Amino acid sequence: MERRGLQYRAAFHGCAMAFCALLVLLGAGGVRAANPTSADAVLQRVDDHYNHLRSLRVQFTESYAGAGMRRQESGTLLLQKPGRMRWDYANPAGKIFLIDGKFGYSYTPGDAQAQRYPAKQLDDLRSPLRFLLGHAQLRKELANPAVAPDGDGFTITGVPRGLGDRVTGVTLKVDGGGRIQTIAWKENDGSQTEFRLSGEADNPMLPAGTFTFQAPPGVMVVRGLAPM
Repeated sequence: MERRGLQYRAAFHGCAMAFCALLVLLGAGGVRAANPTSADAVLQRVDDHYNHLRSLRVQFTESYAGAGMRRQESGTLLLQKPGRMRWDYANPAGKIFLIDGKFGYSYTPGDAQAQRYPAKQLDDLRSPLRFLLGHAQLRKELANPAVAPDGDGFTITGVPRGLGDRVTGVTLKVDGGGRIQTIAWKENDGSQTEFRLSGEADNPMLPAGTFTFQAPPGVMVVRGLAPM
């Protein structure tokens, strides 16, 4: 039971980090630098790409290593401004992590309970994946960001402001158009998380109810533990 608890908290922690890490770029903006390959121009290109989005659909693969375990999961991520998201997992099938704007919900098939968390509590984590739904600019979110050419795109590295006591660094790989392909970070406890994103669809029409959590029959929704 203790190990299962650790695994559950580690899995939730990844999702919680992912939620908060996806709340920054839909509201960003600014003026492009003259040199299209300068650090400021690349950061601005990422900001500009996500600035206009109201919704987003993308495939993800999450890899986690830490707390004596390794885990890889994948599925579809749906986002909608303001602050709504839904992680539908294909592996493991049926797992879900959803934010309806006020609360976050997580459920893994086979569990007798679904967990609920105040969304503001999750947003307070301000983690690296905040970079997909937009409240600020990368230049403001990352302390001392560095940009380097990487194939047809760029690698951006830095430390999220306010998380220096927890995260040792974050790395974003972006294509030439500013789309984020990979977000990876390492925490002070040595754990590492990476999200690979592909098949991005901008501003898809999402059905009503997409961000409403429906517990399976017989599953009770309970208040979850505060994320650590």
